[in-house]
Amino acid sequence: MLTSLPLRNNKMKIIASVILLALMLLAPLVLSEFRLSLLGKFLAYAILAMGLDLIWGYTGILSLGHGVYFGLGAYAMAMHLKLTASGGELPDFMSWSGVETLPWFWQPFHSPVATLLLALLIPVAVAFLLGYLTFRNRIKGTFFSILSQALVIITVTLFVGQQGFTGGTNGLTNFDTFLGWKLGEPSTKLGLYYATVAIVGLTLLLCLWLASSRLGKILVAVRDAENRVRFIGYNPVAYKVFIYCVSAALAGLAGVMFVLQEGIISPAQMGIVPSIEMVLWVAIGGRATIFGALIGAVITNAAKTTFSEAYPDWWPIILGAMFIVAVLFLPKGLVGTFQDFAGRWTRRSEAPEPQVPVTGAATKPIQGG
Repeated sequence: MLTSLPLRNNKMKIIASVILLALMLLAPLVLSEFRLSLLGKFLAYAILAMGLDLIWGYTGILSLGHGVYFGLGAYAMAMHLKLTASGGELPDFMSWSGVETLPWFWQPFHSPVATLLLALLIPVAVAFLLGYLTFRNRIKGTFFSILSQALVIITVTLFVGQQGFTGGTNGLTNFDTFLGWKLGEPSTKLGLYYATVAIVGLTLLLCLWLASSRLGKILVAVRDAENRVRFIGYNPVAYKVFIYCVSAALAGLAGVMFVLQEGIISPAQMGIVPSIEMVLWVAIGGRATIFGALIGAVITNAAKTTFSEAYPDWWPIILGAMFIVAVLFLPKGLVGTFQDFAGRWTRRSEAPEPQVPVTGAATKPIQGG
């Protein structure tokens, strides 16, 4: 029966979630320490990609500025790590830049708890300000995308220009401990990897729940017919601002896990090019699928690393060709295309067989006596 399709889809999502989780948990058994570190970084990207899918795939808001929220979360954690590495003294780059006292906005980052909270709240505050001002004035589509890129330019310029407070173009690096654990130790790296896997799993469940809930249905309605949603009594601004803030918080969380595993954050990693690449992760994996965003982030970055190692002179061309092929021949992404194929196969297999009329003697009317 066709009515069993939603139940079948839910079972497929559960099975896919279990398989993905099992693969991520078993990865340390087959990957080297270096490759496992790369996978941990890719999974941190996947956290951001799933949040980006909520606003682009489900709500229709194309943000080309998510690198800002990723960078803000990453810088928050890097500031705490830098203060810890300095042992209570002024960070080295501040001394080189002529700063004599620790700035007031660095003070809260002495606390790891405050750092984790601020890594989420600062991106949310910026997203709320931008989202409320733009969505309230019904700015959307290309105009919002341009504004989000303007936010990237402003933020990167600010971080590069404030050498004494942000490290300038070099960013923040040279830290080695978090909560007393040595970040370079293999056991710590393994622990951070499993922590990233746990966060990816929780993020996946959260995004799937939001997408399948009443909120998710309203977000899709806002994407497809915002004026109609407004006319039936809903306020699209509130829903768009809320999901935009959720996405920004996930991007900030991704930045935290990235810094803990990568050991560096700079303005280049929150610029326009990385922000556009984040959108490509979702496009290649499949919009409005959540799974697609996760898979797209991992596959795209793994391909980027593989091509750059094997073909150092040609890898940008190869990667660009992959993007073009995905856009032209897989417009719904890898997961979206697979879902369409599976849906057609299911409908074909469950369609009722045509009734063949019975002919012959059994069809003759009974003659009365």
